[in-house]
Amino acid sequence: MNVTLSATLAANEDIDRRRRAGERVINLAFGEAGLPVHPALQRRLIAASERNGYGPVAGAPDLRVAAAGYWERRGLATDPDLVVCGPGSKPLLYGLQLAIGGDIVLPMPSWVSYAAQADLAGARSLLVPTPPGEGGAPDPDLARSAVLHARGQGREVSSLLVTLPDNPTGTLARPQTIRRLVELARELDLVIISDEIYRDLVHDPAADYLSPADIAPERTVITTGLSKSLALGGWRIGVARLPDAGYALRERMLAVASEIWSSPAAPVQQAAAYAFTEPDELVERVADSRRLHGAVLGAVWSRFAEAGAKVAEPQGGFYCYPDLTHLRDRLGVSTVQEFCALLLDRHGLGVLPGHAFGDDPGALRVRVATSLLYGETTEQRLAALRSSDPVALPWIAAALDHLSEGLRALPAGPQQQVSRTRIGPSLVPAAAN
Repeated sequence: MNVTLSATLAANEDIDRRRRAGERVINLAFGEAGLPVHPALQRRLIAASERNGYGPVAGAPDLRVAAAGYWERRGLATDPDLVVCGPGSKPLLYGLQLAIGGDIVLPMPSWVSYAAQADLAGARSLLVPTPPGEGGAPDPDLARSAVLHARGQGREVSSLLVTLPDNPTGTLARPQTIRRLVELARELDLVIISDEIYRDLVHDPAADYLSPADIAPERTVITTGLSKSLALGGWRIGVARLPDAGYALRERMLAVASEIWSSPAAPVQQAAAYAFTEPDELVERVADSRRLHGAVLGAVWSRFAEAGAKVAEPQGGFYCYPDLTHLRDRLGVSTVQEFCALLLDRHGLGVLPGHAFGDDPGALRVRVATSLLYGETTEQRLAALRSSDPVALPWIAAALDHLSEGLRALPAGPQQQVSRTRIGPSLVPAAAN
């Protein structure tokens, strides 16, 4: 086993130490939603606080019914008996890898925990690059070759994972890519795990969103939770929708869950049951959050693009994934870890290195998270949430100015003298005429 402390958590702790010591650091490393809990959820948690008994391993019946209704409203008929709840979607994803077994196909780059969890489960990850301009979905042709090659070596490959929209790139895989992956999964008999924790934070609600479960409900597991859309990361609650007729997988999943977390916290389940019914007050909160994330992320993305980075335009969540490899020789660094150390030590910019997401350590690609820019206090964060122009708020504007100063201090490369051309959802530098 070769698992270390999560890169996200380690970076956040390092930045926090620096800030307590008085250093001026902008935390662009941690993927926390950065917003207060809605009062309606606080009230329901308090009201359920006396519930201190163990509950069903699969989760409380009212939570499973509410989660089924959540998917029903998105066009997916769901049996509450095929909903499994856990203390966050992260444990559910780990439990799924244990329950499904075998090796797993992952997009490259992809969230830091997927490959680490495979290692913990005694499996191996097949890291497959994503199509140009897309993140979160392995390239179907390359995935097919990788699976066949692995099976030719005697390995068991059982599953394939997608993230819609993606962490770390913030992009959304095209429907045609998802359709091709579904065809591949049927051809090679793979279970599809679709991590849709950011689904409700797609910036354009009219975007063309396709879940693998829309076309392959018989072999798709969806995981989601409330840590991103409603900023309940610390409450630790997630839900999984198992494949249609997936009762055998359910039994294996519950066996795993019974030995790891027994049951999710009962008071949190009651608040989550209310949240998944999507009352108007919470629908409004999610819409406000979506708008805020899109506005601030768009401002950060534009600053990297203007600095000459190759960076796809984010479509959801609060991440972007700029590539500054063209500056490597001028900066005198050879790895992305050295680049991140330079950004932090010299410019007070905390980001995560792309190699933590399975990327090439020699490429200066970093994940930038923007959700901790909304303010230091509840009052500031609520003001950001309610503002029609959050990037103009003094504390957010100051953070953006800090970012711009740090990027301007980097040595200019030839790609800073270029125009930007849209290719699909991406912005890539185009040679000046």
